[in-house]
Amino acid sequence: MPSRKGRGSLSAEVILATHNPGKLREFQELLRQAPFVIRALETQEEIIEETGSTYLENARLKAHYVARTYGLPALADDSGVEVDALGGLPGIHSARFVSDVPWINSREILVRLMAVPRSERTARMRAVVVLAWPDGRDVWAEGVVEGEIVGWPRGQEGFGIDPIFTADGIRTLAEIPQSVKNRISHRYLATRALIEKIDSHELWRR
Repeated sequence: MPSRKGRGSLSAEVILATHNPGKLREFQELLRQAPFVIRALETQEEIIEETGSTYLENARLKAHYVARTYGLPALADDSGVEVDALGGLPGIHSARFVSDVPWINSREILVRLMAVPRSERTARMRAVVVLAWPDGRDVWAEGVVEGEIVGWPRGQEGFGIDPIFTADGIRTLAEIPQSVKNRISHRYLATRALIEKIDSHELWRR
């Protein structure tokens, strides 16, 4: 278990409530300037069943569960892609749309959009992040990136839906370097807003 450092310390630790190594690396980079250090979740057991009906509810479930379990602040996110031609699907079900395997979910989206012209393949990637404390407090923020679904997976970077989503109409999120993605992604926007909330309300030093 990570060491228990003071809550007001700039080197305080926060556990990231995920088993996804790609997401861990991304959040560690995104939160380099935060007043805490992101640490990995040590167990591979399921965190908690995501029974919420919104991104915020699911992120809160995970963050508060891990915070209570470890006795340390915990950060969790819930994110997904919302495809307009599919009525907003897969949304909060993005990680398990038809499978637990990301490329199968991406394939399903592409199959359902086969007859949809590019002009109607608009979509957005949405992320909600929650930072929770063992005493029950939390703070949250949201980030949204508008874009579209391409016709075929492209690129080797990123994870999840990145190979089929483009924000600029040219390159998918899996075709751009991680350093570039970290300046435009839905998680970047959400974590930036989260840090601003922490700084403006001095939540970390309460």
